[in-house]
Amino acid sequence: MLARVWSASILGIDAIQVGVEVDVNAGLPGIVVVGLPDAAVQESKERVKAALKNSDFAFPMRRIVINLTPADLRKEGPSFDLPISVGVLAASEQLDVRLLADHLFLGELSLDGSLRAVPGVLPVAVAAQSMGIKGLVVPKGNVREASVVEGLDVYGMENLEQVVDFLNIPDKFAPAPTRTDLSDRATTKFHLDLKDVKGQSMARRALEIAASGGHNLIFVGPPGSGKTMLARRLSGIMPPIGFDEALESTRIYSVAGLLKGQDLVAERPFRSPHHSASGPSLVGGGSYPKPGEISLAHNGVLFLDELTEFKRDVLEFLRQPLEDGYVTITRTRQSVVFPSKFTLVASTNPCQCGYYGDSVHPCTCTTKQRENYWARLSGPLMDRIDLQVQVSRLKAEELTSFREGEGSTAVRSRVEKARQIQQERFKTESDVNCNAQMQTRHLRQWCVLDASSKKMIEAAIERLGLSARGTDRILKVSRTIADLAKSESIQPKHVAEAIQYRTLDRVA
Repeated sequence: MLARVWSASILGIDAIQVGVEVDVNAGLPGIVVVGLPDAAVQESKERVKAALKNSDFAFPMRRIVINLTPADLRKEGPSFDLPISVGVLAASEQLDVRLLADHLFLGELSLDGSLRAVPGVLPVAVAAQSMGIKGLVVPKGNVREASVVEGLDVYGMENLEQVVDFLNIPDKFAPAPTRTDLSDRATTKFHLDLKDVKGQSMARRALEIAASGGHNLIFVGPPGSGKTMLARRLSGIMPPIGFDEALESTRIYSVAGLLKGQDLVAERPFRSPHHSASGPSLVGGGSYPKPGEISLAHNGVLFLDELTEFKRDVLEFLRQPLEDGYVTITRTRQSVVFPSKFTLVASTNPCQCGYYGDSVHPCTCTTKQRENYWARLSGPLMDRIDLQVQVSRLKAEELTSFREGEGSTAVRSRVEKARQIQQERFKTESDVNCNAQMQTRHLRQWCVLDASSKKMIEAAIERLGLSARGTDRILKVSRTIADLAKSESIQPKHVAEAIQYRTLDRVA
């Protein structure tokens, strides 16, 4: 007898419907799996055989052929254990097949028949809803992430016996309630507060601008000046993540297997890879591409501490994602696209010894050493960093002061108001959420300058040797500064402030 069960395979952060066809027929006992299965899928036949026997089901001692369609799509991972076992039971007439046509199955089997959670369930749930699938049957550990999709009945099962009971007597089971409200997610993440930062008024202002417009930021200063302390407080002043953004970020974390029982990523991600990170770990990759740090930071913050300690060729991988908001990973068999719209914040010392320009410690580096040190950061990469801030050593009276600075709550309030202005501005745009994502056509419409501002930018171009990209980024930052000031037009003072953040990469 022939049976068909629906499942899905992950490609990037999307899911593709997969048909699991099981044919049980006369012949020498054995199982053959076809349809480009990887080793984990090939091994599933042993897990399925043991699980069926240990769950008191009869394993047909006949020839079993399992075909995974489409045949030219690579199938990987243990998530096909459940649909294969259901297919074998259906083909051997041990369960009711009426629900198989409009339900999708996903899950890994233990040898005793219990179900284990698998990665990538949320993309499958999203795809199933768009395919018109009525219900999704998954391990109980995956219910929370799948239940955020509206219009889809999600059933969490503990073992194979429950799955068979559901197919035979569906009225005994109720789908999990849909959870689409972010407000009831109690956060356990403690945001570091800006009130703990002493002094550094210019750096604090740059953080506020970066959070308001989604602009990239770098801090340069001697050791102990507070660069890392400032950078780690950026996520605490960013606006709350929206549901659509949370859903997209959660899909990425689901594919990467990092949800760990969560239903939604309810806060903006903050990723801080070590400077020894490789290119694939940063941008994604592998034989079967998985998302890297820049995609895990999507809709959030990517913090690169000690930027100049990263390998130059690794940093160069960031250029295209910073510009496009996505990264394309191409392999012989497939090409996948991962979203990567993140705010980059970086920190570095001004030279190899760390004390160039310091008011206390003299720099021991030669001019050639300083040039070689900054040569680790290419001009095109620095061109993509909108705000470049020099952080100086704190004065003695600032270090001994116990006076608190302005807290993150007050700053975040201003940031949210600036973002609301941008959301209204770009409400008809599908791919632009903040000023940093504006394209040339948006600049012509929203960054109109008066004569005085034009002269100021022209002078900066000549004096600093700014590129067209650098000039555009000054306009974007100016627009954000104007939004913070609740000004409809960009004024010369806004342009002047934006220009002062574009000087570090031009210093001789």
